[in-house]
Amino acid sequence: MPTGPFGSPSSTADAASAAALLAEAREGCEARLAELARRARAWRPGPEGEALAYALVTPGKRVRAALVLAGYRAAGGRAPGIGGVMAAVETVHAYSLVHDDLPCMDDDDLRRGRPTTHRAFDVPTATRAGYLLVPVAALALAEGAAELGLDAGTTGALAAELFTAGGITGMVGGQWLDLEAEGRPATLEGLGAIHRGKTGALIEAACVLGGLAAGAPAERLTALRRYGADVGVAYQVADDVLDATGTSAELGKTAGRDAALAKSTYVALLGVEGAAAEAARLADRAVEHLHAARVEADALRSLAGYIVGRTS
Repeated sequence: MPTGPFGSPSSTADAASAAALLAEAREGCEARLAELARRARAWRPGPEGEALAYALVTPGKRVRAALVLAGYRAAGGRAPGIGGVMAAVETVHAYSLVHDDLPCMDDDDLRRGRPTTHRAFDVPTATRAGYLLVPVAALALAEGAAELGLDAGTTGALAAELFTAGGITGMVGGQWLDLEAEGRPATLEGLGAIHRGKTGALIEAACVLGGLAAGAPAERLTALRRYGADVGVAYQVADDVLDATGTSAELGKTAGRDAALAKSTYVALLGVEGAAAEAARLADRAVEHLHAARVEADALRSLAGYIVGRTS
């Protein structure tokens, strides 16, 4: 990738910082996800409960959880109750993956190194499980907010942020645009609109949720939102590069699906090197938003570097 903050001598330290933050985020939310999975089996005995549990405990990098944690810390938060907010974001992400993999969407068989939910169960069960993950996320968020001692207004703001990102003006709307764009020529502007919704909205929300939970003032929240918006699109650009250059074993999902589905991608428009340069440019700009608002940026900078430099 082009040089920038991520090609500097500090990049090794940033990589170590990102690895430590991701490990902490996994520890902070995965026990909660496992407990939600246990409860889901009791709420919905049978295949639906098992599919809910399967989706909740699917292994993952937990980048979104780490962004919640980093945003929370950047705004001065320190309480362990932020794990509930991280689990809520990861649950919404799990819902999106279950539906994204369905035959009517990307029709994929492999996700995070194991069969997709509709392959492990069946399409109707996976479809219902995806919908049911949304109220599970609401429960995780409410429990996390209560543990943090947040008032009703702040809890409502957290919920509005999370579920707007997961809805028609965010993730769902982006997926809709993505399906409509298959097999059609795309512009950078059109591609940006797709991925600001499909991928970027939840990543942006993760950063803002951390700030909200810590009681960040408006200027700091704006900086976190701008950082999240840019790093969210950078994440998708890097994904496009990985889909074109990685293997299924490296990615934990089927490589080359974008080309097979004739999807509009940054690689198709810019080439591999051009897309990699665009990812780095967006990550650099994301960090500049934090510096401009004097937000403590070390952890968020390390995560931006990880997002554009990862291999899976």
